[in-house]
Amino acid sequence: MGGIYIHIPFCKQACHYCDFHFSTSLKYKDQMLDAMLRELELQKDYLHGETIETIYFGGGTPSVLSADEINSLINRITQLHSVSGNAEITLEANPDDLGREKINALRKTPVNRFSIGIQSFFDDDLAWMNRVHRAQEAEASVKRAQDAGFENITADLIYGYPLLTDNKWKQNLDTMFGLDIPHISAYSMTVEPQTALAAFISKKKQPPMDEQQSAAQFADMLDAMQSKGFEQYEISNFCKPGHYSRHNSNYWKGVKYLGIGPSAHSFNGETRQWNIANNAKYLQALGGNTIPAEIETLSEADRLNEYIMTSLRTMWGLDLSKLDSIAAGASSALIKVAEDHISQGKVLNTGNILTLTSEGKLYADAIAAEMFF
Repeated sequence: MGGIYIHIPFCKQACHYCDFHFSTSLKYKDQMLDAMLRELELQKDYLHGETIETIYFGGGTPSVLSADEINSLINRITQLHSVSGNAEITLEANPDDLGREKINALRKTPVNRFSIGIQSFFDDDLAWMNRVHRAQEAEASVKRAQDAGFENITADLIYGYPLLTDNKWKQNLDTMFGLDIPHISAYSMTVEPQTALAAFISKKKQPPMDEQQSAAQFADMLDAMQSKGFEQYEISNFCKPGHYSRHNSNYWKGVKYLGIGPSAHSFNGETRQWNIANNAKYLQALGGNTIPAEIETLSEADRLNEYIMTSLRTMWGLDLSKLDSIAAGASSALIKVAEDHISQGKVLNTGNILTLTSEGKLYADAIAAEMFF
């Protein structure tokens, strides 16, 4: 099985914390869609005939596209690839784009899953983030989607920023639970270089993020999710049993995927490649039937480290036998490094499967980095 990721590099406005690649001008949208259709043709053999199990429209804000524009990309994929009859087809969307007419139009496309960027149910927080929508739109968009028959919905929240008191965080979680959706993603606010938020902090117009606040709100979230029957199947992702994001789960399990669009990444088990994060240069290259990508052939150490980083983040954990299938004897070397974390109660070793404890999840990246080859 394989997956296809489509990066739509357009947004109505820039959120202060976001460092993803996008443009706030839709001037070249038609040319961009034509270039993506061309890239799909040029890349049709990248996955070596794998059946496509998932298609994911990310960005940027894919919901700025019309239903017909989204359908044109899906149709080209189905012409070029064998697509599973029960493929998961996800569209990231902002609440303000999901009016009743738009949702009904999308209902006529193969899209069967929404990922809605809510982030907060408080208007002052949304304004601080420079989000386009407001809290009332967030709740209304989910209910409209459900009324139209979209049951497979996930929504995002952000925690660990100055305006978010513990009480507001609890209210955000309670409101999300009240919407009765099967999947929730929640991310700690991070300050990425070259974002507006980073500039505000450097100029002392905003306070820095508080790691203790973030850790406390993360812990509160774990308790709340568990009480509502959600599984934490990846550090930032929670779902009712069986409602995992198949596309994102495949990333963490090392399944092959093709990325289309500026800044999109691809992985076929042997190489990783990433497209240029520049709309004009992307259009120019595809206009000349050239894929504007850098390619890296993965070494044995790269494949080991990638598996360590991704698997430790999940409830399925790091299988020591899989390490040995990548490089003989790798598991014995790694377990020596893991022993300190096991003794500190941050890592569990159950049947040669390493998983992070609740405390260990707070240090996931650091623990994985220590295990790298």
